[in-house]
Amino acid sequence: MLAEERMERIVEMVAEAGSMSVPDLASALGVTASTIRRDLANLSRAHRVAKVHGGAMSLERAHVAIDLDLEDRSYLHAHEKERIAQAAAAMLEADSYVYLDSGSTVRRLIDVLPQDPSITYVTDSAGHALRMAARGLHVRLLGGELKRQTESVVGPEALMAVERYNFSLGFWGVNGISATAGLTTPDMEEAAVKRASIGRCARPVVLADASKFDMIAPVTFADLDTCEVLAAGAVPEGYRVRRNVRIV
Repeated sequence: MLAEERMERIVEMVAEAGSMSVPDLASALGVTASTIRRDLANLSRAHRVAKVHGGAMSLERAHVAIDLDLEDRSYLHAHEKERIAQAAAAMLEADSYVYLDSGSTVRRLIDVLPQDPSITYVTDSAGHALRMAARGLHVRLLGGELKRQTESVVGPEALMAVERYNFSLGFWGVNGISATAGLTTPDMEEAAVKRASIGRCARPVVLADASKFDMIAPVTFADLDTCEVLAAGAVPEGYRVRRNVRIV
């Protein structure tokens, strides 16, 4: 089996199982563990799988269980994120004070934000702030400890900074949406910033492609009914009938 064929098979197997260990992959493909580790490193750099300790996870499963890099997340459901971003941008009005959470769908929104100097954007994401500044938008960045994976700031300084603001509109990313567990994310500190910023917003809106529904990440940051949800894709029927969920 050629290396390219073997790596395609690894992607298929990991996607089907959700996660697989190095020994299991080596046994299934009849190669050494070192060969599998090398293949996983290459596949991780190509954003095909998420390389984790002892093996690999599909990007879909990893996005719920752990904090993927923004670059990895941007490859997931790109067309749905595009539709969500366009619909979210249409919600903006002049003289708004807008919060932008970290995340790949919110990052896509930044590319289509209106060039309106009367709108002020506040974000917890260093990457988002730089992206908005490059577009000439009026942006403020919260302070705090910077997380490499998500490019967001967390900790007491970020929480204190949020308390100074009153947002008219805000957009948040999410890792899992559940009727029982609510809106969830993998990281406790990021959840705290999400929770605090939603509490300071008159109209909080969560941006979510269909893969986020009926998924539960480790930490809840809000009840499902506390936010509007702007979604796209094959959203399960049980969520489609909710008054606060809008499908684009």
